[in-house]
Amino acid sequence: MRGLVAAGVYVPRFRLSADDLEAAWETSHAAGVERKAVPAADEDSLTMAVVAAQRALADAAVDRSAIETVAVATTTPPLEEGDFVPRLVRALDLPAGVATMTATHHTAAGAEALSRALDADGPAVVVAADCPEGEPADADHPFGAAGAAFVIDDDPIVPIDDVAWHSDETPGIRFRERGDRDVDSLGVTTYERDAVREAVTAAVSSLGIDAAEATGAAVHQRDGGFPYRISSGLSVSSEAVAAGTVADRIGDAGAATVPVGLLSALDGADADELTVAAFFGGGSAAALACKGSLSVRGIDDLESTETVEYSTYLRERGYIVDGEVAGGGANVSLPNWQQSLDHRYRLVAGACPNCGGVTFPPAGACQECHARVEFEEFEAPRTGTVRAVTVIEQGGAPPEFADLQQRDGAYAVAIVALETEHGPVTLPAQLTDVDPQSVSVGDTVEAAIRRIYAQEGVPRYGVKFRPTDAGSD
Repeated sequence: MRGLVAAGVYVPRFRLSADDLEAAWETSHAAGVERKAVPAADEDSLTMAVVAAQRALADAAVDRSAIETVAVATTTPPLEEGDFVPRLVRALDLPAGVATMTATHHTAAGAEALSRALDADGPAVVVAADCPEGEPADADHPFGAAGAAFVIDDDPIVPIDDVAWHSDETPGIRFRERGDRDVDSLGVTTYERDAVREAVTAAVSSLGIDAAEATGAAVHQRDGGFPYRISSGLSVSSEAVAAGTVADRIGDAGAATVPVGLLSALDGADADELTVAAFFGGGSAAALACKGSLSVRGIDDLESTETVEYSTYLRERGYIVDGEVAGGGANVSLPNWQQSLDHRYRLVAGACPNCGGVTFPPAGACQECHARVEFEEFEAPRTGTVRAVTVIEQGGAPPEFADLQQRDGAYAVAIVALETEHGPVTLPAQLTDVDPQSVSVGDTVEAAIRRIYAQEGVPRYGVKFRPTDAGSD
């Protein structure tokens, strides 16, 4: 028997209210969505995946070195073709020999990733993270962002007996043309509703359970009202659907919506209660059933009330900025960047075997005694103190950060001290998730993996710091 031994959720802190959205367009195409999650300018599917997985692994009685499989689901990878899972593996310090898979192109991808982990041997990590985009005038209205992570193993807290599938061609329902970032649909309402209802009903029926007994049901939710419209064939109660519906609070987070809804239902369930999940995407439907309850780290992110104005939303998502960069900016070669990933992701520093001094990053000569040594490497804590801070105002950013500043405005850069048993590790870093004018010397901050900038079309990631009250990883 395999299933869930731990789980984590991450939802960006910003919310755009339905009232502000409707005021901007004098209409809303997001039925039942009261507010939706807005990723910051330096967040994407990878950064959300990292945080959700960190939270899940923190609660798992599994050593990271024992993870054998990593499966990821997203419809919005940072690159249309390129690495995703290897970056996640490196950021989480998982074994380089893990088996990997990425499921994409449709919103049932989370079920594919879970199926892979359930069929595998040994501990596995599954992550679904997404931040879909659409035409701001209509298709974009319901789209939010989120990440959900699961640690799968034998002897689970919440066993998953089976995953059932149903597949049929459904042209015109939620698609994205090659080379385009905007999700679209032909908008044939009755056809779409009937096709999704028939598919998810067939998948759930194949599980051999009485769905009427479910106290939680996370059903495909393109908006806050859709799961109620398509669940009539499932015989589940409205209360069960409500327990697994999250689109009303975070919007349609693509491949992550049902996984987050499933974890929301499990977090509020009793030990003997039945929970059902029904995924749909690209004509395929999948369903799973499980009994039990699971405490989910990060589930409180669903209730964030930190609102942004619609104009801020458009900038943060990059809808109204050109993204053009003048000048060459920093020229850090990809080989040099790759060699520095351990300290960029995990704050790996070095202790000098001669004098005991600390060097960060652990390369070259000791910063204390200046001897060329083989450092004793260690990970610095991810929480530290601001020693100095400055604000880079609009137009003052180096060229590589111009796109970030167009979207997010002025930002703060700090000298952060991380106290270790070997002595303090001191490093410069950008601050995120904070009003730059509100940061003071002495503030406590914590590390977060965020997008730093892109060079030659390749996004680069690393540690930034945010206030500790922004939420723990």
